[in-house]
Amino acid sequence: MNTTVSLTELASQELASALASNNGRSAVTVCGGRDAQLRQTVMAMRAGEGLSEHSSPGEATLQVLVGHIALRSADESWEGKPGDLLPIPAEIHAVDALEDSVILLTVIKAQ
Repeated sequence: MNTTVSLTELASQELASALASNNGRSAVTVCGGRDAQLRQTVMAMRAGEGLSEHSSPGEATLQVLVGHIALRSADESWEGKPGDLLPIPAEIHAVDALEDSVILLTVIKAQ
């Protein structure tokens, strides 16, 4: 069964949760899951928080829904604002919230 998800509403909810949380982050999977190849997750981060360096889980993109983020690898950095879609590099990377931000992370797991 297909279910419509309002990313606008979900972004507001997750950002409120992130702002209220101790670690300044909140996330919810909106499509797929642990056993699926495709996984989409809405992640909210308070300004100054982020995701520390980590390996790429496979082919992935990051879409900025709210705020301003920086995606960085060892050699490069890209900034994103609402509506921007950034391909996630295959190498180790990190994400920093330059403002209170919400992103949609889309991942296809490598087999």
